[in-house]
Amino acid sequence: MARFNSQITTLFIVVALVCAFVPTFSVKEAEANLLWNTCLVKFTPKCALDIIAAVFENGTMPDPCCNDLVKEGKVCHDSLIKYIADKPMLIAHETEYLKKSDDLWKHCVSISKSA
Repeated sequence: MARFNSQITTLFIVVALVCAFVPTFSVKEAEANLLWNTCLVKFTPKCALDIIAAVFENGTMPDPCCNDLVKEGKVCHDSLIKYIADKPMLIAHETEYLKKSDDLWKHCVSISKSA
């Protein structure tokens, strides 16, 4: 039960982080729904946080999350990162984030191939 509560708490944290990066007045509802339905719900809350931390901070990506990321595909990964990086408070560093995103993708592909 504690693990379930922990996962729910982590999910709320992920949603809060995404909402923090996405001002309500600038979000196209269809785009947000598509991103949620096709990408975010496929990752565990912990992996979603790890992906965000690896690209937008200096976090590390655990191997199991790398495997999940590669399984979901590059389009999903790119869409999620681009969606967040396009927000006004992050756009100044978008090029840096997109490079980190590509580096993360390459790292995860190499991890998944060796597994």
